Amino acid sequence: MIDKRKTLAGYRLETANDCMSSAKLEFDAGKYKASANRVYYAMFHAIRAVLALDGVDFKKHSAVISQFRQSYIKTGIFDSKYSDTIKHMFNVRMDSDYEDFYVISKDEVKEQIDEIIYFISAVTAYITTQKPKSS
Repeated sequence: MIDKRKTLAGYRLETANDCMSSAKLEFDAGKYKASANRVYYAMFHAIRAVLALDGVDFKKHSAVISQFRQSYIKTGIFDSKYSDTIKHMFNVRMDSDYEDFYVISKDEVKEQIDEIIYFISAVTAYITTQKPKSS
């Protein structure tokens, strides 16, 4: 069971890295809304990678984020600055996907890409040093 959790965490982290790569490609192509979307999903899959070690997952994005904040940010395992980063990325993704005429600036997307690089780096470090929790 524990090996399966570690494997799943690795797979989800790989998916996060793929999304981050896509975000960079979209950014370079001048497609800032698409880039912001991919940044959000990179963050989302990175969070799910961490939760895989606990053997938990949720259908709703808000539940995934809430669990991560409760178990990993409020406990100090991950820096509290990530709470604001996650909230901002979630809101941007929602606005860019569902609001007509939503515009995001090149600078804002560049900042998000920089933030996701650091976040995925922190998640990678955590996953490689942690053992999955027993069920």
